[in-house]
Amino acid sequence: QVQLVESGGGLVQPGGSLRLSCAASGFTFSSYAMSWYRQAPGKERELVAAITSTGGSTNYADSIKGRFTISRDNAKNTVYLQMNSLKPEDTAVYYCTKRAGGTYSRRVDYWGQGTQVTVSS
Repeated sequence: QVQLVESGGGLVQPGGSLRLSCAASGFTFSSYAMSWYRQAPGKERELVAAITSTGGSTNYADSIKGRFTISRDNAKNTVYLQMNSLKPEDTAVYYCTKRAGGTYSRRVDYWGQGTQVTVSS
């Protein structure tokens, strides 16, 4: 069955960096687009970044452009989210998601369990 396991979350000071990883299994990873969402307390879930199956195209939320980078390693069945210049408003649970096809316009069909990111001094 499809499994998405996130890691790399934690507590970081404002201005710091974290790299989230999502290890995928149970499907042909290189055939599917992937994306990261986040949800802060009391707020709606938000798309943060997405990447096509080949990694050739990416898409970012305006709120994190220039600070976050999504990437993937199809040989390792892993998608990453490099987060730099973190702000307190980036505090949220971050979810790895699988798309239903190779492009990120396709709907999300699987979610990971989430990893907490807290940005605080």
